[in-house]
Amino acid sequence: MRLEKPLKTTLKYFQELLPILETAIQTQEKNIQQLSRWMANAIAKNHLIYVFGAGHAGIIAEEMCYRAGSLVPTNAILTPGLTLNTRPLTLETKLERLPGFAALIVEECGMVAGDVLIVHSNSGRNTVAIEMAESAKAKGILVVALTSVAHSQSVQSRHPQGWKLMDIADLVIDNCGVPGDALVTFKGFDQKSGATSTVVGAALMNAAICETVQLLIDEGLSPPVFRSANLDGSDAYNQQWLDHYAGRLIYI
Repeated sequence: MRLEKPLKTTLKYFQELLPILETAIQTQEKNIQQLSRWMANAIAKNHLIYVFGAGHAGIIAEEMCYRAGSLVPTNAILTPGLTLNTRPLTLETKLERLPGFAALIVEECGMVAGDVLIVHSNSGRNTVAIEMAESAKAKGILVVALTSVAHSQSVQSRHPQGWKLMDIADLVIDNCGVPGDALVTFKGFDQKSGATSTVVGAALMNAAICETVQLLIDEGLSPPVFRSANLDGSDAYNQQWLDHYAGRLIYI
């Protein structure tokens, strides 16, 4: 996968990204398998998957919800004030550091024991992500952290008790990113560019989805997977699954 020839700046990002993606694949396989077992078990018992992230971390929640190939019973938690359409956007940064906000989110989402919550936070330091994990665990929900362990270890927590997301979660999946997320360096410029957390995070979560589908098939179950809305006949196929989960999906 590693590109050997010298690359121009326009392609340098890929040269820097691929080793991180390779490392994540090699080191996180067991954790991905564990997440997949939890998701398959939850779906088999008619429970739901929830995914949360604040700001750009919420892109992973969107990636896993209501799209071709995704699991139908996946609820993306896209809380007003914590998404990228917040204006001014600097308000989102302040809200994800606000104590007490996450408990309200968990209460309103309808999560119950037996569900699975994936919390994506690259730094793992901000209060809302950490308290999402705390509040969910208190309800008997399995919590999975998708984070950069290296970044999290390099910064101080903003949580009142000094915890980080990886301290609270039942399972930690490391996106293997560098502190600061961006990784491409430039001569004569001290700020890096080219973030990796979204690309690698999306790949890891799609791998977990695929493994979950296979586990359900192995159990003789029909996996609840969305078909592309742009394929003929997909509307009726998808609607049967939406009807099955009627009243429980917060995105419809």
